[in-house]
Amino acid sequence: MSLVDHLKLTVPLIQAPMAGVSTPSLAAAVSEAGGLGSIDIGATDAAGARAMIQESRGRTKRAFNVNLFVHGRARADPEREASWLEWLTPQFVEFGAEPPASLRTIYKSFAEDPDMLSAILELAPPVVSFHFGLPSADTLSALRGRGIYLMATATSLDEARAIRSAGIDAIVAQGIEAGGHRGVFDPAAPDDALSTLALTRLLVRELGLPVIAAGGIMDGAGIAAALDLGAVAAQLGTAFIACPESAADDAYRAALRGPGAYHTILTSLISGRPARALANRFTALADELGGRVPPDYPIAYDAGKALHTAAKAKCEHGFGAQWAGQGAPLTRAMPAARLVQTLRDELQRCRSNFAA
Repeated sequence: MSLVDHLKLTVPLIQAPMAGVSTPSLAAAVSEAGGLGSIDIGATDAAGARAMIQESRGRTKRAFNVNLFVHGRARADPEREASWLEWLTPQFVEFGAEPPASLRTIYKSFAEDPDMLSAILELAPPVVSFHFGLPSADTLSALRGRGIYLMATATSLDEARAIRSAGIDAIVAQGIEAGGHRGVFDPAAPDDALSTLALTRLLVRELGLPVIAAGGIMDGAGIAAALDLGAVAAQLGTAFIACPESAADDAYRAALRGPGAYHTILTSLISGRPARALANRFTALADELGGRVPPDYPIAYDAGKALHTAAKAKCEHGFGAQWAGQGAPLTRAMPAARLVQTLRDELQRCRSNFAA
């Protein structure tokens, strides 16, 4: 049975799980419209995850996806962290604030969170996906035992092969165009930065698993192109940020309509891991790095969030984590259900034109 049939989708579309942006109301609206809505619980604890999953289930009877971060353990380095805070100090001073005295590991990896595993096993959401890596074989076996459909992100053929070996049901092929964090298993390893087109086609040809294309896809024509490459569905994230159901603030929505949307940048400055964002004042600090390396993810993110809070208090919104893919200028602001219907109509027109 195909992924679309298994999840009873009426359009081969997955709304990307975007931590801090996706909400149960957004996920439910997409699922109710025939796609697969997603929530991301990587930035919350087990109690927060329970609340989000229960709210999603209360809003839709259809399948939805719950995404988890499976990053490696952050290596604390007090000297490096102090140096990073010292470098950021002038930015804090500009807004009448002081940098934190020290930095924390603000997000716990699913691989080290037994409370989160217990919550997932108890609530058994229809779909669970993994970003940054894979949990243990025992954890995967337990999740399968609850009848959960499993997906994981790959940015390379090697990562995809590891996903297949782990017995995951489907692979999300994340191209370099994608907004937000790269799903690389090892951020210190070389990154071939494969495009969505090349990666999708490569994984379809080599692996024999359902492949979901992700990165730069914003409309029905993009979905059609992904399907033509052999993908079973397309995953869209940036396309849904402007929906009223998302948690994006007004400044983020305005930035999507601004010049930064035409110049997205892959940066590790904000969080400590490479992620694609709208060009803003934070990303521009790359010109002043001088060889400095940020602390490990998510320790660096603690500094980034503190700087954003200080700047936002003075009405400066250019230090936010405004994640977005290269298709950002194609964003359309409309309710999620209407966007799904629009994407369905565009896909059908592409198919009709091809048939003609």
